[in-house]
This record gives sequence, C-alpha cells and structure tokens, in this order.
Amino acid sequence: MSHSIFSLPNGIRILLKPAKSAISHCGLLINAGARDEEFHNPGMAHFIEHLLFKGTDKRNTNQILNRLEVVGGDLNAYTTKEYTCLHASFLNQHLERAVELLQDIAFFSNFPDQEMEKEKGVIIDEISSYEDQPEEAINDDFEALIFEGHTLANNILGTRQSVTNFTKQNVLEFIHANYNTSEIIFAISGDYDLNKVKKITEKYLGIIPKNESIKSRTAVAEIPAKKIILDKPINQVHCILGCKAYSYHHNKKIGLLLLNNLLGGNGMSSRLNLEVREKYGIAYTVESNYTPLSDTGLFSIYFGTDAEKAEKAIRIINKELKKLRENSLGTIQLMQAKQKFIGQIALGEENRLGVLLSMAKSLLDFNRIDSLVQVFAKIEAVSANDILEIANEIINEANLNSLMFKPANN
Repeated sequence: MSHSIFSLPNGIRILLKPAKSAISHCGLLINAGARDEEFHNPGMAHFIEHLLFKGTDKRNTNQILNRLEVVGGDLNAYTTKEYTCLHASFLNQHLERAVELLQDIAFFSNFPDQEMEKEKGVIIDEISSYEDQPEEAINDDFEALIFEGHTLANNILGTRQSVTNFTKQNVLEFIHANYNTSEIIFAISGDYDLNKVKKITEKYLGIIPKNESIKSRTAVAEIPAKKIILDKPINQVHCILGCKAYSYHHNKKIGLLLLNNLLGGNGMSSRLNLEVREKYGIAYTVESNYTPLSDTGLFSIYFGTDAEKAEKAIRIINKELKKLRENSLGTIQLMQAKQKFIGQIALGEENRLGVLLSMAKSLLDFNRIDSLVQVFAKIEAVSANDILEIANEIINEANLNSLMFKPANN
C-alpha cells in the first residue's frame, strides 16, 4: 500500500503507512542525538530518553508504563548518535491512546528531581554493564578512535562523571536547542484511513508549540590511521578494523551497502564468514558493518577469537580486502550479490515497525521515501567497476584503523 504524508502547522510531519493488520505501530522520531551534545558533557540525549518515562504533568512513572501495557501494548525508546525515537505497538483500536501517550511523554515530561537522581544510578549501572561486555565496549572505543575530537566520538551513554553532574536546566536547554518541530516525524502503520489519522494527530500533536531552533552540526576532521592494542581482563581477543566512510547522502552509499553485505553482512555466506569461520574455524563471530550518518559514515570489520589465532584472522581479512580492491566481480558474482541483498531487504519488510521507523528516518533525512522498486533499481544500477572503486577508496589498508582488546596475560 502507498503511504501518506502531511504537515501540522507547527512543522511536525505525519507519516501514515496503511496496513491490513490487527496490530498497529507508531513512532516519534526526533532529529536530535548524542552528536548534538556538548563535547565535554556527553550522554544528555540518552538521559532525556530515559527521563521521558519518569513523569509528566498528569502522569507518574507507573501510569506511563501501564497506559499501553494494560491493553496489551508495548512502549519503548532508543537513542543514536543522531536521533531519539519513541515507539509503541498496540491493537488497532488503541491508536488514540498511543498517540496521546507519546505526545504526553515527549512534550510534557516534568523531570522530577527524585526520578532524575534515580535514573542517574540506572544509567551508571548501564555503563558498567557495557564495560563488562568487550564485544560491545570495543565498538564504542572504536568510534572514539575514528571520530577523535568530535562529539560523534562520545559514548551515547555518557560517562559516570557527566551523568552524575546533569541538572534539570541542562535537560531543558538541550530540548529547547534540539527538538525542532520541523525536524520531528510521527509515523503510524495500521488499518486506518487518512481522515482518522489527521483528526487524532491534529488533536494531540497540533497543539505542540512550534520550535524553530537551529542546530549546528560540525564536520569530522581527518586524522591519521592508528593501530591500538589494549590489555583487558578478558579471555579472548576482540578486534575491529575500519575507517570513516560515505554519508547517507553520498552517491556511492548503495554501492558500499552492497559491498558490505557481500563481504561480511547478514547471513552465513559472506566472504569473511566463509573464510575466517567456515574454512579455517578461527572465529565464532566475524562481520562487517557500514553505518552512514548525515555528513560522514563508519565502515568496520569485527571479529573475536583466541589470542593465538588473532594474527591469522587479520591476515585472512586483509587477503579478502585485497581481492575486493584488485579483482573486479564477475557477472555472476555481482548478480548473486545483488539478489542476496535485494532478498534480505524484501524479507525485512515483514518487520513492520522497523520498516516504519526506516521510512520516518528517510523522510527526515531526504524529505522523501523511496519505494522498494526504487531501492532495488539503485542496487541493480551498481556495477562491478563501482564496487572496485569503492573497495579502493574505503578499505585501503593504509587507511584502516585497528583497535584490539587482548587478554592481559598475553
């Protein structure tokens, strides 16, 4: 089914994706994330995301949490480097209840002092939990290496010191500076007609005061590639190789997404998985990832293995990267890579909430939403020569940073 988009007078845009289902989803996507914080005061966007569940002018925490759960619904949220998202899933008849609840917590939270102090402790425990998981912590440390000196380098969770020092004034200032109503999307997927959605969203979201604050996002500076090895009290080596990559506006983004999927993306048939895990059996997990951002991006390869196998794993990975840089894909190889990627995207359409939030993000980033046919056409347009050029631009060994956590006794 096609989608509909309309704007409220305050600038908030509403996206409706009709779906013949008894289950509905909605999400409020705000163009404000960790990169919009002060460099020396990280964690604010994530802190606010937590606080939105802790009390509004008319509800306490229990009333917020129970509002959808009592009718079998679900309410959740997340923060990224560039976005804050609140989302809910529920039976169709509870659309107005869900919209009103998301409106209440997003725009009428009152940030009780007692709840703020309690939530600081929760987030500090969350920081400790991540530090105890090297496969998680290494991703944050690697981003700090790649984006050194920039707010993108900061951990989304913040630090113990920054979280401890947050004040209500800090919270209110961040919201005022970053919750621009023209950079907010409210997305709905369900069995509704457009008139009903207009009536409900105008009733609850149309009354939100316009906020035209303008944020300033600075570009990431170039830094020389680094290779860092850190001793940790762990049993296995964890390693990431990677570098800055294309933004989501770059015309080679689709090509890099295809290359990444071929190299170490979803599925067991990626080149890295077949070589490192299946052929040599030296790592349980080996994968590559490409994350495009508004003005930059991140490409990385991660693996975990025993200490004595780490160097061999790196040699095998570099061998596969060299193949991509030096050998053009054959016609059949390219066709198979495209078919695999297109099939995975099509299967992903089964996740309606994920698709809805992806559409909202596209509307926020590009002011448009591409159909699957348009996406597939872009993938089909990628040539073997495009892949070769991208491989040489992005995964040149001289440009690859590396970060390794190794057991302290090795």
